[in-house]
Amino acid sequence: MKIVVCVKQVNGEINPFDACALESALRIEHANITILSMGRPDVAGMLKSLTRLGAIRAILLTDPAFAGSDTLATAYVLSLAIRKINPDLVICGRQSIDGDTAQVGPCLSRMLGFSLITNVMEIHRIDDRNRKICCTGRMGEECGNLPALITLERINTLRFPSIRAKTGEVEIRTAEDIGADKNKCGLKGSPTRVLKTYESSLGKRKCTWISPDDLLCVIKEAKSKSRYDIKWADSDTKLDEIWAVGEELRKVGLAIAKRVRVIDRQPAVRIAELAQKQQPRVILWTADFWGRRNAPIVSAMLQTGLCADCTSLETDGEKLYLYRPAYGGSLMAKIECRTLPQMATVRTVSGSEDEVIVAGGKGVGDYFDLLRKFAKKTGAGLGASRSLVDMGIAPYELQIGLTGKSIHSKVYIACGISGSVQHTCSIEQAGTVIAINKDQNARIFDYADYGIVADAKECIRLSTP
Repeated sequence: MKIVVCVKQVNGEINPFDACALESALRIEHANITILSMGRPDVAGMLKSLTRLGAIRAILLTDPAFAGSDTLATAYVLSLAIRKINPDLVICGRQSIDGDTAQVGPCLSRMLGFSLITNVMEIHRIDDRNRKICCTGRMGEECGNLPALITLERINTLRFPSIRAKTGEVEIRTAEDIGADKNKCGLKGSPTRVLKTYESSLGKRKCTWISPDDLLCVIKEAKSKSRYDIKWADSDTKLDEIWAVGEELRKVGLAIAKRVRVIDRQPAVRIAELAQKQQPRVILWTADFWGRRNAPIVSAMLQTGLCADCTSLETDGEKLYLYRPAYGGSLMAKIECRTLPQMATVRTVSGSEDEVIVAGGKGVGDYFDLLRKFAKKTGAGLGASRSLVDMGIAPYELQIGLTGKSIHSKVYIACGISGSVQHTCSIEQAGTVIAINKDQNARIFDYADYGIVADAKECIRLSTP
């Protein structure tokens, strides 16, 4: 079986999600693996090190024409290289941790004409004879026909090479080598463009200090409040009409348009065909698993830009300007879409999540069972920081953060969590945030409504009913 694994270098290392994709490929018997990356010439060093993991072919797509590519342009370049390899299966990480869009995989599947399964947690079966692949993911159990493209969650750890492993060569491919139209690559071929970036203060709160004895009372009071709602500021000038895929986006749409046409959720191909006929100026999508899978497919079909995970929108009556977290949530980016329809996935608040979520970090350590008991007694859902998952104490399904999930609960209790950017950018939609940490200078307190300076283990022990 021929497999292509798409990888990206982030901060000098393989993107964590892509590392999981490569490990999954290495576990497939009789696999002929090619790792494919697009980037600067120095990415060859990372690819060389990865060839030590097995009989792996490595290809680097590098050309000045590729610089500045957005997700659509990136998918275009990758698709040309993959067609020349003609694989049975393409495996991608769910997203890169610097971009956090999760758009390249679905875009790429459409350009290749491959079946698609996203957010995979486990590969159950690959039947080469009957040309089928079956997986379990965030959207349940799914099967697809080969050739297929799957995107993986952070479900494993990439192995280390053996001491005697030899380093392979990296094949270099330019735009000319893969037959790329340079007008479709790089900044020239990218329908979305970053206009500016600035330091993000999103999610910051004013912390009120309380004692451990106050914890249960504060939780009870916070549960009585309505769920957190994202504030969508009205634009002074509005578009005449936009489309919103899903009723939950009507309120968002009315902040930038006089009229909102709600389109029911349906296969991406149907929505794209409808848009081709009726030519809307703007289409908004939910930034949930369904929206993140289907919006990029429509983007590829319509060859239009798509901005992911937007937290604010504005318009001058003609163009739509989109704001989203960037670089792990440490910055905010203002983005424009230069093609029609202008599209974006936007954050909405789910009403199905637990009212209270209590999460543990490194400060809880191996006392996670105590946290589990507290959650059960108080009717709370359970979460964990990446540190606790990496330690093998909590399962990945509970991980909250940029490489896990975002939460929207009425109450979020962070126990022994220091508050890295990757974590706090995923809790900003919680209603009331309560942080427990023995370090009063921990960053998490800047993003909490209430703070308790105490050992998280002892605080939870005292508060467990």
